[in-house]
Amino acid sequence: MRILVVGAGHVGLYAALRLSRKLRAGEAEVTVVDPQPHMTYQPFLPEAAAGNISPRHTVVPLRRELKRCRVLSGEVTHISHADRVATVQPIVGPPVEVSYDHIVVAPGSVSRSLPIPGLREQAVGFKTIGEAAWLRNHILERLDVAVTTVDPATRRRALTFVFIGGGYAGIEALAEMEDMVHSALRYYEGLSQTDLRWVLVEATNRILPEVGEKMGAHTVDLLRERGIDVRLETRLQSCVNGVVKLSDGDTFEADTIVWTAGVKPSPMLERTDFPRDDKGRITCLPTLQVVDGQGRVVPGAWSAGDCAAVPDLTAAEPGTMCAPNAQHAIRQARVLADNIVATLRGQPLRRYRHRTVGSVASLGLYQGVAQIYGISIRGWPAWFAHRTYHVFRVPSVNRKIRVLVDWTLALFLRREVVSLGGLHRPREEFTEVTPHVDEPAPQREPVGAR
Repeated sequence: MRILVVGAGHVGLYAALRLSRKLRAGEAEVTVVDPQPHMTYQPFLPEAAAGNISPRHTVVPLRRELKRCRVLSGEVTHISHADRVATVQPIVGPPVEVSYDHIVVAPGSVSRSLPIPGLREQAVGFKTIGEAAWLRNHILERLDVAVTTVDPATRRRALTFVFIGGGYAGIEALAEMEDMVHSALRYYEGLSQTDLRWVLVEATNRILPEVGEKMGAHTVDLLRERGIDVRLETRLQSCVNGVVKLSDGDTFEADTIVWTAGVKPSPMLERTDFPRDDKGRITCLPTLQVVDGQGRVVPGAWSAGDCAAVPDLTAAEPGTMCAPNAQHAIRQARVLADNIVATLRGQPLRRYRHRTVGSVASLGLYQGVAQIYGISIRGWPAWFAHRTYHVFRVPSVNRKIRVLVDWTLALFLRREVVSLGGLHRPREEFTEVTPHVDEPAPQREPVGAR
């Protein structure tokens, strides 16, 4: 029996781990395909960007954790479930076809961008460790630019930071970056907190809806107390050449624009024959089995996480789907793996049913908001709850220990606030000092040499 897991995010990694532990020897072969050789624990990205955690400690190496699985580093470009075949494009070389009996479709999500002029050229997302590392280096580099330039306009532009989106990713990234810069200012003579401009742009009239209206309003007040310009019911209209134009009529220049305005299912799903809903998500039953528009189960197909429409059995309104967050993804992965094993052994399946215990959000060192079992918490207790929850959720004992060591060292040592922007341009310096040499023309054999 062959089980193919497409994607090694929260669903893919946890499902593959559970399958490898529960399957008997020789019962089934599990193959995991992902373009990256690691899984990124995305809730730690803001702290990695701020320097509280080493970027390497936010990722989990697949081959180390999935020792009983076959790991393929490549991208699934097409799935024909009718033929039980997936086409995989390896990092190098021609595409290969991988056959399977059961498939777990979990490619996750991508940033949900909009056709805004200048967005593609000027903005950066915040979903990968590469984006987090780039943002950290870029912001610190902007401080170097501002403290060195003699042009007031260049200085204002360098010290203006715009974040689009008031969900978890946007708020935590903004708060952690502001906290990091606040710590770094002691090393930049001539720069003060009043020179900085932080702008949060949110299209709706509230932020952090997951922690409740009260805690969302408290977060707005807290951010404004820290000097952050919070613009609610405002949209980004253009950012061509770094000139930010907002729907409220304000216009200003910024070197840093971060887009965190939601996610959408992976575009890879468009190259499959699985049924999808109007939002592009694969339609599923509470058992995590893929189901078509007539309610018929698609044999051998399973899905969960951000790319799947999974009914929320705890919701008051019928038809409500589970939210695309890590809390649901991790728990769905376990039920999914258990149900695959049950199917192989002819046992009954279990339906996914989980009532969210609450939500937690970090707002920088020793600050946070949370709603746990309906109780609102803020300040240091919420920050501690955030760290406690996620250190238990990050996969592998290895990563738990490394994260705890990072946090412990941060209690006694000041965080590093140096830009390593050269990491993003590693060949630039070498190229500048290496002379260009034209390739020699191929020599022709004399006529009649053969």
